[in-house]
Amino acid sequence: MKKTIATLIAGLFATAAFAAQTPATTTPTATTPAVAKAEAKQEKQAAKAEVKETKAAAKADVKEAKADAKAEVKEAKADAKETKEAAKADVKVAKAEHKVAKTHHKAAVKAEAHKDTTVAAATPAK
Repeated sequence: MKKTIATLIAGLFATAAFAAQTPATTTPTATTPAVAKAEAKQEKQAAKAEVKETKAAAKADVKEAKADAKAEVKEAKADAKETKEAAKADVKVAKAEHKVAKTHHKAAVKAEAHKDTTVAAATPAK
């Protein structure tokens, strides 16, 4: 049992020592430009995606603003139409009232004239 434990500990130290060694100097310089190139490519793609998202958001904002403006114009037209119809109704009522007043005035004038002729006919001429 002591031998097994000693072997395991020795293996552990050997693995740790082997892992601590630095790799050869030719390998990092050969892979560094490739890694940098890949990272630059990823950054470029991320920037493109961000620009694309920004454009889509701006486009959606413009579309929403257009829809809001359209709705406001539609509402203003409806209000104008309602106001116009109310004004037409007011004019119609005013004309009807004027016609009634004119008819009453004519009737009053006619009655006054008839009253005058009746009174004149009833009084004997001297």
